[in-house]
Amino acid sequence: MILRIAFSILLLFSILFMPFGISIILALAGMVYFSKFFEATILFLLADLLYGTKEAKFSGMVFISFIFSTIILLIIEVTKKKLKFYK
Repeated sequence: MILRIAFSILLLFSILFMPFGISIILALAGMVYFSKFFEATILFLLADLLYGTKEAKFSGMVFISFIFSTIILLIIEVTKKKLKFYK
């Protein structure tokens, strides 16, 4: 539990102060390592609220990283359930 909280704080720090690529790598690692790591999607929503701009290639959507992180989290959780060697 302490490790999960510390990792969430590290992810928050990376979203606020580090480049976005590092945040993506940390979020993916957290999604794979922890079960149901919803903190990543909430923190990406925070990132979109703070730094999001309309993207022309996504029809003017603002919450792109939030939507993608939610989809990736669902895919990872379904994949974890189908793997034999994963808990």
